[in-house]
Amino acid sequence: MTTGRLIVIGGDAAGMSAASKVRREQPQREIVVFERSPHTSYSACGMPYFIAGLVESADKLIARSPEKFREKFNIDARIRHEVLEIDVTGQRVRVLNLADSSEAWEAYDQLLITTGAEAIFPQLEGSDAQGIFSLSTLASGIKVFDFMDKELPRSAVVVGGGYIGLEMAEALVRQGLQVSLIEKGEQVMGTLDPDMGILVSEALREIGVALYLNESLTGYEASNGKVTGVVTDQRTIPADLVIVGLGTRPNSKLAQQAGIILGEKGSIRVNPRQQTSAPNIWAAGDCAESFHLVSRKPFHVALGTVANKQGNVAGINLSGGYATFPGVVGTAVSKICKYEVARTGLTERELKTLGLQYTTATTKTKTRAGYYPGAGWITVKLLAEQGTGRLLGGQIVGLEGAAKRIDVLATALTAGMTVQQIVDLDLSYAPPFSPVWDPVQTAARQLV
Repeated sequence: MTTGRLIVIGGDAAGMSAASKVRREQPQREIVVFERSPHTSYSACGMPYFIAGLVESADKLIARSPEKFREKFNIDARIRHEVLEIDVTGQRVRVLNLADSSEAWEAYDQLLITTGAEAIFPQLEGSDAQGIFSLSTLASGIKVFDFMDKELPRSAVVVGGGYIGLEMAEALVRQGLQVSLIEKGEQVMGTLDPDMGILVSEALREIGVALYLNESLTGYEASNGKVTGVVTDQRTIPADLVIVGLGTRPNSKLAQQAGIILGEKGSIRVNPRQQTSAPNIWAAGDCAESFHLVSRKPFHVALGTVANKQGNVAGINLSGGYATFPGVVGTAVSKICKYEVARTGLTERELKTLGLQYTTATTKTKTRAGYYPGAGWITVKLLAEQGTGRLLGGQIVGLEGAAKRIDVLATALTAGMTVQQIVDLDLSYAPPFSPVWDPVQTAARQLV
């Protein structure tokens, strides 16, 4: 049984999942968590819905407070403490107390790095103006909410057409702002194929978002220290509020400086048990590498689902058990007002890079029986390996009831199923829920 002092760097999904698992297995073990923000164990994915007014308070997004971890679980969760350095040889970390600026070295027997991901925020002319935000922590979401409550902005520009950009565009539309979105690519949602990304662009325009594609952010205009406009390589767009949603990168600088090997996209390389290249050091969550079950290659993805699972695996191993994280298929969903977007597996671009031969089928059907009230359209695109028929990826855009069908495809990918096997699945049917042939099976039938 593994014993000794466990230090966890990062107090959100992966870190607290691991710490909680270790505590359940080892009730007396010393566990210390250092978290530089004011919050632990919160739902970052819920921030756009809090800003939209759909969640009544930020407290609703916090699963467990530092006080609860200390009092109920005997986990010493220290907020506003930032780890500045890892001494691998001496098995200690240098910690800055942000409340009083004091520093101290803290020894560990085992160390878990769960430093998450950091928002990409280019330093451009005017980027220090008030009213420009990125979203990465709950504290950053609260700052956006407080700014809107105090300043009452009327126009907003979202920079970036990925998941956070689209969800924030919806949130700001719901709050009555005039919203523009800038995307440097030819489409929003670069994780979709272009023919499916077009559908998402149309959905954005339908809810009133002014969409500027093939434009790059170059800077900001400001007056009296407050943002007044976003400058692209083609125009200036007026704005009282700017959300920079250019994605995230693994927050792996601490590990890199300590000599720990990095992997895909700069994430921390780990083995299936979440062990790093350094002795007695583990990593999990958005800062750590994963494995793609379809491409069979190292992969990085920043999702709360993956972070929680990796954290649980790390916790089992840190407490003396044995567990491995098998990998992911890249499943994700998003919502833009009444429109739902989902994807899993590989895109055409990724398949071409891998040199795989594939076939595709795209179908537009209904989410329910066509005669049943509330039936909406759903477009499903499937990609299968030429010759074998093995499913390689799937994408869905549609109305209510569309997105969660991606879970059928994610399950099929994980099991290595063919499109014929998807056609043969005994899926549920009743007019309020699906046509006789479920939309994913209708698309699969085009490939057999």
